[in-house]
Amino acid sequence: GIVSLISLAVLSYKRYCTMTGKTEADATNYRKTWTGIVLSWTYSLVWTAPPLFGWSSYGPEGPGTTCSVNWHSKDANNASYIICLFIFCLVIPFVIVYSYGRLLCTVRRVSAVNKGTGRSREQRILIMVVVMVICFLLCWLPYATVALIATFGKPGLITPAASVIPSILAKSSTVYNPIIYIFLNKQVSKMF
Repeated sequence: GIVSLISLAVLSYKRYCTMTGKTEADATNYRKTWTGIVLSWTYSLVWTAPPLFGWSSYGPEGPGTTCSVNWHSKDANNASYIICLFIFCLVIPFVIVYSYGRLLCTVRRVSAVNKGTGRSREQRILIMVVVMVICFLLCWLPYATVALIATFGKPGLITPAASVIPSILAKSSTVYNPIIYIFLNKQVSKMF
């Protein structure tokens, strides 16, 4: 889950930089792409390995069908890890919202100059940006909220059954963005 979230953040930032002209799109140079992939996996490993070495722990999640961080432990060791995980693996990846918001502003500025075809392109990008941000928020905020309530709320407040849907949403988030790109990107949908 964290790899997918960080990968989406890197992708959104790369797309923002490419579309706003901060970096040039070069289809023959994969160095930046591989750097982004390696950084995503390394960053995710840095934040998922600590429970293996004693900072918090992993255990059954929800009704016991999946494994995740032990959200229910109330000790300081676990709480500090949960706070860091929340900040570095959810709040910081909110660069997605920033990147797509800035991208939308740039597209609007360009379409103000080109009134004809720019308007329909702006509307398509606007829809794609709004759908991606909503999917990001719908997938990860319920999971983060349930995790924080389980960690810092009263014991038993979050039942195993109540944690199933947020967990499934977060873990299935990797499926949604390719679908959004395929159906809302005119260049990709023309191929099908």
